[in-house]
Amino acid sequence: MTIKEAQQTVDEWINSVGIRYYNEMTNTAILTEEVGEVASLMARIYGEQSFKTKEAEINGKANLADEMADVLFVLICLANQTGIDLTEAIKNNLEKKTKRDAARHANNKKLK
Repeated sequence: MTIKEAQQTVDEWINSVGIRYYNEMTNTAILTEEVGEVASLMARIYGEQSFKTKEAEINGKANLADEMADVLFVLICLANQTGIDLTEAIKNNLEKKTKRDAARHANNKKLK
């Protein structure tokens, strides 16, 4: 699925199953909540925090994938609501990063 197809699919889902988009501020709050859930799992899977139960640990990576998908879903909702073409946005962002960071990263001794 391309980013454009994902934007179309989410829009179709929202307008049928979801009835309508939450407003932009609500979706921003939901996005923040979902990013927090990703951060919590990252701290437990890759960081120093431990899971509360063995079952949570066993399901950790599957839950991480689901939480990342939640982040992407809400981000796509916000893009759709604000008229952002994420395909164009990521292309432009990568161009900006390439111009700005090519020499910086190549000369960063910490990355070698």
